Amino acid sequence: MRKFAVLVVLLGTLTLSGATKTAPIAPPVFAHPMAMFLTDLSKDGKRQVTFRASAFATRFFFEERAGVTVYKFVNGQYVKEAFIVGAKLQSAMKRYEKKP
Repeated sequence: MRKFAVLVVLLGTLTLSGATKTAPIAPPVFAHPMAMFLTDLSKDGKRQVTFRASAFATRFFFEERAGVTVYKFVNGQYVKEAFIVGAKLQSAMKRYEKKP
């Protein structure tokens, strides 16, 4: 699951950094759960997917249109902790700035 978080952060960072359209950003290896997650997210390629993701301390934040899902790092993987309806990435991260 940690590889999943790193991959999502990498993809989000490269997308937001203005990487050229012709430069490939796909990693050389995908974990099976990550591949299945992206397949489901894009409805088998029928829709384009846009999301933002970030990690801070022991939490991973995943923003989509509906809001932000917050994951906490527990026993070597990120486990869903909360879903904040309608939130944006920065505001969700700010809520968890001082929580352990």
